[in-house]
Amino acid sequence: MDGPGPLGDFLQARRAQLRPEDIGLPAFGPRRVAGLRREELAQLAGVSASYYTRLEQGLSRGASQEVLDAIARALHLSDHERDHLTRLADASRRTTRARRPRPEKVAAETWDLMRAMDGVPALILGRRTDVLAWNTLGHALLAGHLDPHAPHNPAHRPNMSRMLFLDPHTRDLYQDWHRKAHAVVGNLRTVAGRHPEDQLLAELIGELTMKSPDFVALWRDHRVAPCDATAYDLHHPTVGPLTVTQQSLALLRSPEQLLVVCTAPADSSSEAALALLRQASVPEPAPEPRARVAQTGT
Repeated sequence: MDGPGPLGDFLQARRAQLRPEDIGLPAFGPRRVAGLRREELAQLAGVSASYYTRLEQGLSRGASQEVLDAIARALHLSDHERDHLTRLADASRRTTRARRPRPEKVAAETWDLMRAMDGVPALILGRRTDVLAWNTLGHALLAGHLDPHAPHNPAHRPNMSRMLFLDPHTRDLYQDWHRKAHAVVGNLRTVAGRHPEDQLLAELIGELTMKSPDFVALWRDHRVAPCDATAYDLHHPTVGPLTVTQQSLALLRSPEQLLVVCTAPADSSSEAALALLRQASVPEPAPEPRARVAQTGT
């Protein structure tokens, strides 16, 4: 095994972020390591220092759920981080072979839903944040500078994570870009923990690592977070400043996909800006024939 692996990397990063004073330990003088020492964390978790060291170094793969729960408590992990830790430990016990998934497809029922939501910016994101579909207003709000038909071609689909870190238009759209970037990286961490064998996901993370120092800094933080409802201040090139709440909704028909909708408070200036953007947007032609999109796959 080369290096500690995802489980060891996560444990090291979270241990480095926990200060002695956070757990009631006195901080006497400078410390050679950031955060807690392995021995201190092991004592808090009630396991031997040698065992915890082997776990963090990737030399032990058989941690029980009770041990993982104890380590999670010692590290002050959130519920989402506890789930992530369990998934990483489970993946470390298996020998997974990287595989290249088939292109994701949008179900016919989802296309119907998108067509019905013409008054609300909406898009469908795949597992790796590829844009599988968007309606006219969703395209106009979040990516009006791109070809509106791009999601129809699996080989050239826009990717929201790539756009956020590598596309200056998308970066300028979010007034608090760093908050949005934290959310995107936290979601990618969660997905990577669920699908360690996904070659396309690994390639995306590798590309962002090579091209974006900002992504590297956030990825090293090992924070995990699910998609949620969050308000963002935007500065749109056509309608100016507005605030929208982006909500990510699970699709039972396609559990690896998310419906992302953007809403604004009733009777607000942001709602008026969305209405103006809708008037200025040219509707797209009908999506590809129903027979071609009726299947799903990831």
